[in-house]
Amino acid sequence: MFEPEKFVDESIKQLQETIDGPTIIACSGGVDSTVTAVLLHKAIGKNLKCIFVDTGMMRKNEPEQVSKMFESLGIPLKVIDAKRDFIDALHDVVEPEKKRKIIGELFIRIFEKEAKKVKAKYLAQGTLAPDWIESGGQLRDTIKSHHNVGGLPERMNLKLIEPVRDLYKDEVRRVAEYLGIPKEVYSKQPFPGPGLAVRVLGEVTEEKIEIVREACAIVEEELEKAAEEGKMKLPWQYFAVLMPIKSVGVHGDTRAYGYVISVRAVDSTDGMTADYSHVPHEVLHKISIRITNTMKDKVNRVVYDITSKPPGTIEWE
Repeated sequence: MFEPEKFVDESIKQLQETIDGPTIIACSGGVDSTVTAVLLHKAIGKNLKCIFVDTGMMRKNEPEQVSKMFESLGIPLKVIDAKRDFIDALHDVVEPEKKRKIIGELFIRIFEKEAKKVKAKYLAQGTLAPDWIESGGQLRDTIKSHHNVGGLPERMNLKLIEPVRDLYKDEVRRVAEYLGIPKEVYSKQPFPGPGLAVRVLGEVTEEKIEIVREACAIVEEELEKAAEEGKMKLPWQYFAVLMPIKSVGVHGDTRAYGYVISVRAVDSTDGMTADYSHVPHEVLHKISIRITNTMKDKVNRVVYDITSKPPGTIEWE
């Protein structure tokens, strides 16, 4: 039986025995990297340098929320604006694995640059068991390369520190609760490391990122509201995906030609398997109306994904 208290005590001891100098950590604001940051802060204190890279592919208002959250935890956080770098690096890239590897390498190069400033030789990440299982290796097939595992470059100048790599999502959430991390953080739904780049199917552009960011916000708001009103159980993960196609529609008496948004909501425990959520039609209807009205010049069709995992993965890319 998993015991959060025992895990925390053993992890802090092991980190103190392993780390002998400045360490940087990639902080996304999600529960995995936040738990890792708190463990390291308890273990090595001022030797920890927390870095949040704003890729321009985060959810609506997320960079501001992450900064406030780390301030509340009393852990200093450095924010790096790398939006232009990531958009430029993904120009004309369509294949999902290539996207993930480009993003993973760019993250590492940014961290290596920051590491030189503080003479750090360690890079900490919130890698979980599903990340390295799905990224393949040895006898395992590569389902999709997680940017913090299979997306890493073959050669890097930092040693990896991954204190939660053998945990699953439900376990890391229990650790977060034990550590006193705010509930809005440890109960937050998972978000992919590459961000909205893997929710834009096909080539990533600034326009497409803005479309899917707004669509994701609408999906989150409507499902959370419906759950609060008792209309449904809040899914484990829920978001929008921008399809790489356009369809003909009608706005008033005018022909429209816009993108298609797919809504995705699943129920799971550890992310290894998942069932699609049975969202009430009235809720899906409201989501569709809001998305098409909010972005009526860009989106004119909304569909709902009823695929479980397997055969699909939770994210589309």
